[in-house]
Amino acid sequence: MSRLEAHPATQVAGALSVPGDKSISHRALMLAGIGEGLSEVTGFLASEDCLATLTAMRALGVRIEQRSATHVLIHGVGLHGLKGAGHDLDMGNAGTAMRLFTGLLAAQRFESRLVGDASLMKRPMERVAKPLREMGADVRTRDGLPPVLIGGSTKLHGIDYRMPMASAQVKSAVLLAALYAHGPTSIVAPAISRDHSERMLASCGVMLRVEGLRIVLQPPARLTAFKLNVPGDFSSAAFFIVAGLLGAAGEGLVIQNVGMNPTRTGLLEILRRMGANIDVLNARDSGKEPVADLKVRTSQLRGIAVPAELVPLAIDEFPVLFIAAACASGETLVTGAEELRVKESDRIAAMSAGLTALGVRHTVLPDGMRIHGRGEGMAFGGGEVDSCGDHRIAMAFSIASLRGAAPIVIRDVANVATSFPGFVPLARSAGLNLVESEDP
Repeated sequence: MSRLEAHPATQVAGALSVPGDKSISHRALMLAGIGEGLSEVTGFLASEDCLATLTAMRALGVRIEQRSATHVLIHGVGLHGLKGAGHDLDMGNAGTAMRLFTGLLAAQRFESRLVGDASLMKRPMERVAKPLREMGADVRTRDGLPPVLIGGSTKLHGIDYRMPMASAQVKSAVLLAALYAHGPTSIVAPAISRDHSERMLASCGVMLRVEGLRIVLQPPARLTAFKLNVPGDFSSAAFFIVAGLLGAAGEGLVIQNVGMNPTRTGLLEILRRMGANIDVLNARDSGKEPVADLKVRTSQLRGIAVPAELVPLAIDEFPVLFIAAACASGETLVTGAEELRVKESDRIAAMSAGLTALGVRHTVLPDGMRIHGRGEGMAFGGGEVDSCGDHRIAMAFSIASLRGAAPIVIRDVANVATSFPGFVPLARSAGLNLVESEDP
């Protein structure tokens, strides 16, 4: 498909489950691949992004059996068992994969070259390359962009690294390289970011000390194999959370088995401050990750100024938050979100263009947006939106159809499969009226 036609819908209802967490799926393949023994992962996200990581790990000599789309067995080769691929490793559209592989491959004996699709080749990589070079790695970019060239036969040393900005991808890349370094590595972040890597490394037997915003890793002799059931991706659940707030019928929409890692759920706190009615049910653990079911009811939202400390905890969810803000009463202000400029698209610019096309009054800021919500009733006119090849932009505007006065045509939506395979049929099952088609 190359476009979606989102026809006006009145309500969503029922119970659904979203696919496995993308961030956890990437990390599980990498850490299991350099572990010792057989690791088993269920709930794996078989998206294009994660399959790029799976293909790359196989190219590096790791045997991976895919029993089903979501069930994989990884035969670990140990910390020093990876082998050179002999060809470019194609990360597709996966920025997480490229940045994490840069860290993993920085200490290997062989050379590697990482490439991606047209979008990924425009994304900044120096933020990862710089600390790795401080560790002694040979990492080169082309004017800060991919391809990423990684030299072999590198001996790394531990460093004390103060991150200039909170980034789970940078932090994870440094932690992966630190597994091979001589001496401990210390990372100090300016704010909280996703901690999936820390949790999973600890489950593999790595000695990690977390003291507030400081992490100290002692290089291990080995990583142990593990069993993991990947929880549902909170970033994918976010689209249905907002859908439920805009138009849940009856007792509400239930989203089952959602990962509730506190470094990921900033959107819940933001929406609750806007007046959202969201219940967390059946809280439990899946390995070292918290999981729960969410019940979402239609809510009258009000605009707020999003607190700065919640921005890094909701950075991937801002496209759909902007949709919620357009339906709130009053003004919503987002600042400190300049990271949105360097995602799969410039998400501030892409969302602004779409909101403009649909008649939503807003002001673009260098690091965010000011949105003037319409309150109750129809918040969006009909029109055509260009997703700029960004899966989260495409899915966000499909949710807008719950408050749409006319059909919304969303172009360039093929990349929805990079993070959320099966989004369209799942959305239809909940009550959205989405039609897939090809551009004329």
